[in-house]
Amino acid sequence: MISEKANIFIVDDDAPVHKALSRLLRSYGFNVKTFSSAQDFLDSVPLGTTGCLILDVKMPGIDGLDLQDELNASGWKLPIIFITAYDNPKDRERAMRSGAVAFLHKPLDDKELVEVINSVMK
Repeated sequence: MISEKANIFIVDDDAPVHKALSRLLRSYGFNVKTFSSAQDFLDSVPLGTTGCLILDVKMPGIDGLDLQDELNASGWKLPIIFITAYDNPKDRERAMRSGAVAFLHKPLDDKELVEVINSVMK
């Protein structure tokens, strides 16, 4: 069982994804914050904040993989669940090698996403 009000950060440039994931995850008791870009996330969330990051791979500006690299370089060990509409094995390999906890394809399976979050938020 997850702790009440665990932080979930969603970084995706697709507004309908924010809305759908926010509704889903809030229904499970998570504190959800959404960001339309990696830079918005970096500007808004203090270094070292705990929680879980749901991160789109392909975005304008800083993409998800580059954000993961930046977080790793800063020492911020936030669990990252990548989501993507593109099935690129090289992206998956890079993400997982760099410490991602999951690499899920859109459209997302709600149950699978919640199970992954629960497994890292124990």
